[in-house]
Amino acid sequence: MMIITDTASDLFEDEAAHMNVHVLPLDIRFGEENFNHNTQETFNRFYQMLDERDDFPATSQPAPERYCELYRQAKEAGEEALVITLSGALSGTVESARMAAKLAEYEDHITIMDSRHAISSLRMMVERAVELRDEGKTIPEILPELEYLRDHIRICGVLGKMEYLKRGGRIPATLATVGDLLNIKPVVAVADGAVESIGKVHGIKAGEKFLRKEFAKHPYNPDFPISFLYSGQIELAEEFADSMVKEFRIDKSEARWLQIGPTIGAHLGPGCVGLMFVSKEPIEVH
Repeated sequence: MMIITDTASDLFEDEAAHMNVHVLPLDIRFGEENFNHNTQETFNRFYQMLDERDDFPATSQPAPERYCELYRQAKEAGEEALVITLSGALSGTVESARMAAKLAEYEDHITIMDSRHAISSLRMMVERAVELRDEGKTIPEILPELEYLRDHIRICGVLGKMEYLKRGGRIPATLATVGDLLNIKPVVAVADGAVESIGKVHGIKAGEKFLRKEFAKHPYNPDFPISFLYSGQIELAEEFADSMVKEFRIDKSEARWLQIGPTIGAHLGPGCVGLMFVSKEPIEVH
């Protein structure tokens, strides 16, 4: 079975190769540099440039031809293909995958899933698909497991500045300027595939408190690891993790620290700290 995802999963290239996962790039051009390869070095370089420059990176989804190439390889090998994409509410990536399936004339052997997630939550779904594939599970057996994760993952974070929402055209310039002057931090979450605001706080510590309250709202499923997310500044995630361990007695050795990649990080900016976990109950969408 061929498993395909995209760079919005934030899987590093060496990790994807080890798991035998094909990762198609969402092209991100920042000035003269292209950030379509997922490595720790490119992630760090991206946030450095985002902090230093006044312009905003341009992004584009994978062309259908990129998917067609992989579908033809699967066809030649007689393999089924499972495609797990970045949320369709955030990108047209899933439509490129579907269009390519028709062009490849191999539709009956290609399953395309809109993850309705991004970054580390998309990554978790891909990792779970790999585990089940390696156990010998078929695509019909894997899909219910992925659907469970899709509906039970909670991923949320507090932004370092509103400046980057302004640069991406998400909020007016005056609102961003006033917000940063008043040290207002937006708190966001992924809900049914889209990024939504779930609150505003004064200062990063208040943001971390908000995230801890968000965690307390949901019965945590310990079968899956908690992930602490960051964009450019891992020390923020480490400090937040310490507060979570103290309040909820989390086993820190089982947790993960994951860097947010350029695809979504362009809109969040450096200085973001986040949390991802799996709830025992479905996440309600308001």
